[in-house]
Amino acid sequence: MRTYFAFVELRYAVELHGAGRLTPHVLRHFCASQLYLNGMDLVAIQETLGHAWVATTMRYVHLHREHVEQAWLAGQARAAGRLEGLV
Repeated sequence: MRTYFAFVELRYAVELHGAGRLTPHVLRHFCASQLYLNGMDLVAIQETLGHAWVATTMRYVHLHREHVEQAWLAGQARAAGRLEGLV
């Protein structure tokens, strides 16, 4: 079942990129995004893709809005937990 969802997301990435077909460039974007969403560090993805600058890798990683929102909420919860003992 997980393979099916990866295929659907890959098809969506192809359509989003506007290429109309799967190219190595689209595949690199898709793989970078999937690695990041599954917890791989950005610097590790940079080394995997062979980029000299992390800024280049950041252009390859596309995030879903929900992922950004969840990360922000988790950071707020961590900050609130640290302040809890101070107040």
